[in-house]
Amino acid sequence: MNLSYRIGWTAFRAMFATYFHWSVFGAKNVPLQGGVILASNHASFLDPPLVGSALNRDINYLARESLFRFPGIGALLRSWNAVPVDRDGGGAAGLKAILERLLAGGAIILFPEGTRTKDGKLQPARSGIGLTVIKSNAVVIPVRTFGTFKAYGRNHKFPRPKKVAVKYGKPMHFETLRAEAKDCSKPRLKEIYQQIADDIMAAVAKLEPNED
Repeated sequence: MNLSYRIGWTAFRAMFATYFHWSVFGAKNVPLQGGVILASNHASFLDPPLVGSALNRDINYLARESLFRFPGIGALLRSWNAVPVDRDGGGAAGLKAILERLLAGGAIILFPEGTRTKDGKLQPARSGIGLTVIKSNAVVIPVRTFGTFKAYGRNHKFPRPKKVAVKYGKPMHFETLRAEAKDCSKPRLKEIYQQIADDIMAAVAKLEPNED
């Protein structure tokens, strides 16, 4: 961690511990080195810092490209390992940057649902994360956050002091589908992308806020 990231990491940990009384489960499931996709549900703006600050390694985050146009904010985001992406997060430049971080052995938080939930419930997965999995050699860790929708959902203007938790599941490997994707037809490739996304989201759904 660079100094800026360390300061932010420490500040967020303090905030989650004191204001939100957080709980963390399964952090040992996340490798401390090598490419890792942290595939989390998305209920709140609190999710990225919650998922990242519970781990003892620096994480790459997605941030809207327009934010990097402001000199001070752009510099801060870059120091926090932010990856610029377009509004939908599906642009070619954003995907290239994500893959570069993963192939360099970095960890990155991705949201299979694509956008924040409107009602606090899990949403269907989009195929984009499946493409990222196929194009990379990274292990996938399903992650689920709890309480962030009540604390700072779409309808809240300010975070409320609700208890939050984050749980990291067991690593998921997709070597068989990666091998098949090298020579399959385009229609089958699209199916593989969605199959991976659905499998990841199913693993996220199974996570419960306990130590098991």
